[in-house]
Amino acid sequence: MGIKRVTMQNIADACGLSRNTVSKIFNGRGAVPDATRKLVLQKAQELGYGQFPEESAAAPENVGGNVALLTDHKLLSHHFGARFITSFTDSICRSGYMMQMYEISREEIAAKKLPPHLNLADTAAILCIELFDKAYQDMVVALGIPCVFVDGYVNVSHAIMDCDFVTMENLAAVIAMTNRMLAAGATRLGFVGDKNHCDSFSIRWNGFRAAMAAAERPVEPALCILAPDGPEYGDAEWLLRALEAMPALPDGFVCANDYLAIHLMSALKRLGLRIPEDVMVTGFDGSPEAEVVEPKLTTARIDSIAIGRVAAALLLDRIQHPEKPFRRMITSSDPVWGGTTR
Repeated sequence: MGIKRVTMQNIADACGLSRNTVSKIFNGRGAVPDATRKLVLQKAQELGYGQFPEESAAAPENVGGNVALLTDHKLLSHHFGARFITSFTDSICRSGYMMQMYEISREEIAAKKLPPHLNLADTAAILCIELFDKAYQDMVVALGIPCVFVDGYVNVSHAIMDCDFVTMENLAAVIAMTNRMLAAGATRLGFVGDKNHCDSFSIRWNGFRAAMAAAERPVEPALCILAPDGPEYGDAEWLLRALEAMPALPDGFVCANDYLAIHLMSALKRLGLRIPEDVMVTGFDGSPEAEVVEPKLTTARIDSIAIGRVAAALLLDRIQHPEKPFRRMITSSDPVWGGTTR
């Protein structure tokens, strides 16, 4: 009769947690990190708490914790990264995880080091997006933590990897846009972008080459701008010099993304050329800028929201089922015909 009844508040106090957290575990309403769940149940047993949660109401094993998103500093500077993060974060948070983003410096990539403030003990999984260094990817995979990569270094899509991989469709969309210009009467076309920058750029370059080969048209390096990726591509004077150095301007340019295409259009206009009457241009991304540039840019729209959801689904499934075969997922990229092609 004199024994005091143990309450959830007693357990919460003993664990240094809130009563709400303890209540989630015993009522099955909300996700709680597995380590926290085990601590609470152990303490409840020690205190003699008599109402343990039914297995059917218990949170699934390994639910909760942090997902580390590793990227470079440029991710949020364009629409793909912003929309991707929104859909990815929404998906993992609905499953009880928290997303923490870490910007990886060039020095950390070169040294193959994780950010010093990333605590692997609290990390349930890792997502890497637009990290184009093979050695760094290999280092992350070797950690043994569930991980998913979005895009990657050149030829990563051909490599054997012990991780899941997500990317956008690159080949067919570029072939379709190149064929559109050839069908409009183009006989000589050029490519703009660093084909060695990343896997998606490399595949777009290969798509351009495949379309030209199928049409029995040569790829002329002198009509292409293939310099290493850098701020030069946004420099109007640099682009003007590159165009003026060509033996003759081609009938159109296939650009590796919208950013390159829009800056190239500005340079072509400064030369007094009409788009698409004199020179046609295509991009890739389906960025908001492609809609407002004059004329509207022919591009391939990437579904960055879908990529975020696919990446989250892969990562969550990998956490729960680490024994499953690794998978590669490709989301569609749809050509959007604007006024820069005839």
